[in-house]
Amino acid sequence: MKHNPKIHHRRSIRLKEYDYSKEGFYFITICTNHHVCLFGKIYDGKMVLNNAGNIAAECWLDIPKHYPNTILREYVIMPNHVHGIIEIVAHVGANNYSPLQNGTSKTIGAIVRGFKIGVTKWFRKNTNVHTVWQRNYYEHIIRNEQSYYKISEYIINNPSHWLTDKYYEQNF
Repeated sequence: MKHNPKIHHRRSIRLKEYDYSKEGFYFITICTNHHVCLFGKIYDGKMVLNNAGNIAAECWLDIPKHYPNTILREYVIMPNHVHGIIEIVAHVGANNYSPLQNGTSKTIGAIVRGFKIGVTKWFRKNTNVHTVWQRNYYEHIIRNEQSYYKISEYIINNPSHWLTDKYYEQNF
């Protein structure tokens, strides 16, 4: 069924009036459809990626190749979700002129969409999984250094907290 705003009443989880192509740090969480564990397992508090997890990591690390205005910071591929910090930076060419745009959107939404498409293409070609991701993603605009360090620590330690993850029990 096609989206009808009079019936469906979808509410955006994005910050109204915020420019998501703006320079800054963004904490991103992307979950698999129905929180199914597709990317590997946690052993002794460490994430062990399977083939699909390695592809997800490869696609994540390829983001700056497709979006040169990005720098990847801490990230982790978990069994059923991905956490990462993406920094958007301004690229200025010679004489302080912006380089020519190639027509690709430079927003966090476009970056996440590109990542999800890359992983989904691999799944559809190599597995019987057709729907990899849940609709949308979660983001948090990191506004200060203290928040950055707290989120970085959360990402780094996420595998060691897997047994207390709210979606862990659903998968076992």
